[in-house]
Amino acid sequence: MEADQFRVNGYFEIEQEKWNLINSTSKILEQLENYKNETIHFEQQKTINQVRQRVFQQALQGALGTLNSSLYNKLHLRTISANIGFRLPADYAVWLGEIKPLSYFQERYMVNMVYYTDEIAQVLVDQCKGSGKPLLFLLHGLNTDSNNFSKPADFEGIEKIETDLTTLHLILTECRVFKSDLELALIQFANDISSEAHVEVMRKTKAGMKEYQLESLFLHHTYIAVLHYGHAAAPNDRILEDGDMALFDMGAEYRFYGSDITCTFPVNWKFISDQSLIYNAVLDAHNAVITTMKPGVSWVDMHKLAEKIILQSLQKGNILVGNVDDMMVERLGAIFMPHGLGHLLGIDTHDPGGYPKGVERPKEPGLKSLRTARQLQEGMVITVEPGCYFIDVLLVPAMENANT
Repeated sequence: MEADQFRVNGYFEIEQEKWNLINSTSKILEQLENYKNETIHFEQQKTINQVRQRVFQQALQGALGTLNSSLYNKLHLRTISANIGFRLPADYAVWLGEIKPLSYFQERYMVNMVYYTDEIAQVLVDQCKGSGKPLLFLLHGLNTDSNNFSKPADFEGIEKIETDLTTLHLILTECRVFKSDLELALIQFANDISSEAHVEVMRKTKAGMKEYQLESLFLHHTYIAVLHYGHAAAPNDRILEDGDMALFDMGAEYRFYGSDITCTFPVNWKFISDQSLIYNAVLDAHNAVITTMKPGVSWVDMHKLAEKIILQSLQKGNILVGNVDDMMVERLGAIFMPHGLGHLLGIDTHDPGGYPKGVERPKEPGLKSLRTARQLQEGMVITVEPGCYFIDVLLVPAMENANT
């Protein structure tokens, strides 16, 4: 692409010189491509800016308080430092612009010290001031939402340093559960933009359109979206027909903080009776949870509340027959809402911290899908996403079961 731009602008001599350089230094340029990829990733991280840095500093200050006792006679961390990656070769400036000095990154990220990655080991040893092998806390642990482990940092000379793989992850994960006022403002903004985009999609939806056309409208309004999908296990290529219900689960992302909003509505703007019954069952469940949730309330209880409201609505609509309390005991709500009620939201759409030490995942149908079983506390951000689904592989066994 870069070469094409040179041709368009008539810089033939520069283009020729570039290709001569590529042919004569292919090995260097291969390394440069790796450096470029690292730099692109790094430049993306810059957009987190001062807010993200302040959040990090707050989290680290809390972590250091907990870690202090473990650091006795070892490396005592008194500063926040950042390591910016590989040293870039001089050729980098030819194609990708000025190579920033370390002082630029120190000022940009408001940190005390900045070093290259190949200096990490020696810096830590120097900080230890000869009092023994330095101790470095690495971020490694299980994300209970994704069930994946974070990969700890690795660098040249790490074998010279004592490492701790168990302490930091638990502390920083817990720090991410509770949002600062600045974080809440970013999340609020992302949700405001997402709400506007959903309204825009609704206004322009009509029969005959494909799902991906409406996805495109959402993306156009928000510029960046963090998730989007329509019907199950398929790309957004279904043609919406008159009488269909459209379901869109989409959210915008701003400064790496996400949003998550699900909307369901009739394509032709007219509910038929069955659609209205199910829509209002979910809406009533949503509103009941929003009204009831507050600090100190169990999220498991909120899930059960949503289930009960939906079952009551289905009973009133003559879809279910029997005592709703008995249905709750038999976990019938899980047949219609097999997913969890919601999830923590923040830097990740599904933020970590749902199951800290001491909080066990429920084992009952439906409840085992909960992404957290915590009690709600001030500063948490969590989505409220009840649903009512009619899924054959769940309905058929339930109808054949004498208890349900």
